[in-house]
Amino acid sequence: MPTSTDGSTGVGEDHTRRRLGLVRDAHVAVDRVACTGHGLCAQLLAGVTLDEWGYPIIGDDRVVGEDGRDLADTAVRLCPARALYLR
Repeated sequence: MPTSTDGSTGVGEDHTRRRLGLVRDAHVAVDRVACTGHGLCAQLLAGVTLDEWGYPIIGDDRVVGEDGRDLADTAVRLCPARALYLR
């Protein structure tokens, strides 16, 4: 079982820190003025769909877990209009 430098196991620590408000969840957001409707965000992120003109509709903006954070960072980095960001 992995331990941190202070000797704790880390099991349940993230849950406790989140419950105490010490960990902030990231949320995906889009700058609607800057967005040009390429739709790359909808291809990469499960909580994003496109309207009939190709502009994103963000249904679930929460970024969950390390994998979700990595995917969201990739979507932000690859957005052609630089309209996607994490808050």
